[in-house]
Amino acid sequence: MNVPYVQLRELTLDDVEDRYQWSLDSDVTKHLVVPDQYPPFTRGDTRIWIEACISRKNGYEQRAIVTEKGIHIGWVDLKNFDKTNKNAELGIAIGNKDYWGKGFGMAALNSMLQIGFSQFELEKIWLRVDEDNTQAKKSYENAGFVCEGLMRNDRLRQGKFIHRYRYSILKEEYELKNNNL
Repeated sequence: MNVPYVQLRELTLDDVEDRYQWSLDSDVTKHLVVPDQYPPFTRGDTRIWIEACISRKNGYEQRAIVTEKGIHIGWVDLKNFDKTNKNAELGIAIGNKDYWGKGFGMAALNSMLQIGFSQFELEKIWLRVDEDNTQAKKSYENAGFVCEGLMRNDRLRQGKFIHRYRYSILKEEYELKNNNL
């Protein structure tokens, strides 16, 4: 599959409506982990969240994912920075379902890995993925992530505890994979 072009740009308040609409879609939000609450959110909640991301008051380095034609389709972020051990957690969502399964998530993932390893000088980027999110696990493995293990009953989703896997990629693994492309 050819990887499509995406741009990662800073969030703006113009992103509030897209993000709010995506929060109403249970297909989009099923695998999302949001601090202190679960979707759906109000427009006001969404605006407050985006304002916190813009001002960097919440510890997130979040970017909007935009297509070559300028269409906002999702977001990707780094969070839970451990400055001592030089690692951070990655999160990603393609909110616009018209762009699912077409490589846009992989393109955004690779762009954020580049930012994490170069701009933030991280040694490792890790993520958590729900046990039943088969497509995401496959995508992360294709991107070079390695499964570090299963975290049992790690997340309460819709009233039921679920297991999640922890995946990571090291800077040297990322560089080796990109040098071989």
